[in-house]
Amino acid sequence: MTEITLTLTPPDTPDALFCLQSYYAELAARFPGGFDVALSADPDRAALSPPLGAFWVARAAGEAMGCCGLKGNGSEVGEVKRLWVSPDARGQGLARRFMAACEAEARRLGMTRLRLDTNSALPEAVALYRNSGWREIPRFNADPYPDVFFEKDL
Repeated sequence: MTEITLTLTPPDTPDALFCLQSYYAELAARFPGGFDVALSADPDRAALSPPLGAFWVARAAGEAMGCCGLKGNGSEVGEVKRLWVSPDARGQGLARRFMAACEAEARRLGMTRLRLDTNSALPEAVALYRNSGWREIPRFNADPYPDVFFEKDL
């Protein structure tokens, strides 16, 4: 099996955009009413880039296999955004590696709490967060797509 590496990458590079578009297409297929990124609270590049945040792309044999972002605004609270793993790379612990990278970088940036949102149409994501020490909290944003919200103290 080819080793999968995580690399800090600007969120507007070709590999990052490929992963994001793949993620959006999967959401459109899995959400009962589809998905339109224009209606979503999509973070801007600055919030996912140093010194505020970070964005990773996973690669195996030169191919982009997943992505994850840490959205920051200079406060002590950050947000995990756009975690996606290619179907070809699922089952190898990549989502957990992304989450660990987000948590470590958040600590490095002085964040003390992380939040994230997801949709119940993604039961594997909900299970990952529940099984990784995240606690469910009330809605914290107006994004129309998520219906499950989590928070974790670092």
